[in-house]
Amino acid sequence: MADELIDILTPSGSLTGEVKLKSEAHQKGLWHASVQIWIYTSNGLILIQKRAKNKDTYPNLWDISVAGHLSAGDTPIEAAIREIEEEIGYTVTPENLIFLKTIQKSKRITSSIIDNEFNHLYIAELPITISKLKLQIEEVAEVKLISINEFEIELKNKPETFVPHGSEYYEFITKNIKHKLL
Repeated sequence: MADELIDILTPSGSLTGEVKLKSEAHQKGLWHASVQIWIYTSNGLILIQKRAKNKDTYPNLWDISVAGHLSAGDTPIEAAIREIEEEIGYTVTPENLIFLKTIQKSKRITSSIIDNEFNHLYIAELPITISKLKLQIEEVAEVKLISINEFEIELKNKPETFVPHGSEYYEFITKNIKHKLL
């Protein structure tokens, strides 16, 4: 994975004016921003991705449809559009993205990775079949569509196969997707 320049934030989420490499931000526990986009279909399936085996965090675990850091100067919406295109080869417009909220998370993932992030959460509908997606193999090992019900069951019965975002997080996401499907 290539390192990238990212904006450094204060613990309250304001820009500091500093730009650092993502690796340095993680090593020093500097606050920064990411986007997380959960993609669903009109018939109630969620797209999940299996992280590539060479990822420095949570390799080979099932995760968010698409996620990534805001590059220096990015807005969350710009980053979301770019990450969807890069990771799964699908082009969206700002109108396709539904902003849910921003959450602040602080987590020591490994002895050398402290992830202090503001996660901008979005959902978006996928109007094409997943066979038309083009995966970025450095980031994504595979994708699959899973029903919301099956997703909730797997999170409960096989939590070790998913990135540990926490039950409240996953419940928030599934609740919002279910609401859009009504």
